[in-house]
Amino acid sequence: MQVARGAMSNFRLALIQLRVSAVKSDNLQRACGLVREASAKGAKVVALPECFNSPYGTQFFKDYAEKIPGESTQKLSEVAKECSIYLIGGSIPEEDDGKLYNTCTVFGPDGAMLAKHRKEKQKRNARLLGTNEVVQNTSGVQVHLFDINIPGKIQFKESETLSPGNSFSMFDTPYCKVGLGICYDIRFAEMAQIYGQQGCLLLIYPGAFNLTTGPAHWELLQRGRAVDNQVFVATVSPARDEKASYIAWGHSTVVNPWGEVIAKAGAEETVVYTDIDMEKLAEIRQQIPILSQKRCDLYAVEMKK
Repeated sequence: MQVARGAMSNFRLALIQLRVSAVKSDNLQRACGLVREASAKGAKVVALPECFNSPYGTQFFKDYAEKIPGESTQKLSEVAKECSIYLIGGSIPEEDDGKLYNTCTVFGPDGAMLAKHRKEKQKRNARLLGTNEVVQNTSGVQVHLFDINIPGKIQFKESETLSPGNSFSMFDTPYCKVGLGICYDIRFAEMAQIYGQQGCLLLIYPGAFNLTTGPAHWELLQRGRAVDNQVFVATVSPARDEKASYIAWGHSTVVNPWGEVIAKAGAEETVVYTDIDMEKLAEIRQQIPILSQKRCDLYAVEMKK
């Protein structure tokens, strides 16, 4: 099976597991410095973590929010152009028309913004196995905002301050097409399936799982999305700060289409490097051709038009 027209055999991916402080200017300076370091070591695609310019928490989002374009995205644009790389800007709290969003921006080697992804609220169609019935999720509930309550462990509601996005986000590179999600988005298999159907070979999720969900599901979900769709999956977490009000799990990870973890950080601030091999992806798809054997006459996951 062909990988993608014009795709190159491999490229270096860097995940920046940044230790986020309460000082936005310091976060921006250190993030850009680590981007330059990653570029100097051969990375062509570089990703920052969720809320890289702000502490993670509903009490912080309003104070740290900014317009796009704004201070943080301007810095990202400049460093992407300076290093001639594709830069996935983790996420920042965005203010737009009185609403707050958790937003990921992507910049190309010329500094132009290629994509803007807001943590999602989706209307999805799913065709039921063995029927022609189409089930539509049109209730308007905040599907992909992180609202959880695990008694005795953690309670968190992004929807108290954030509004959801309403679109999928993909961008092209000379190496492959890339699909974007933010943190909680990884729990929704339909989103990853649609990205796969649209030709994405790498899915990147800036995310900040916590000390409860991290050890339980962080790696499990990544391996599941990778195996189900025969794609590379990368997740980028902030470094762990035991003194923070919300403690991130860390462990930024890259998983290959066989479900193998091929790169993984610990909890500390670091940069994770891995070479993404598209020939390996093509080999796996040839050995287990699930994409050509899907029974789309019986089931399908479709993007609602």
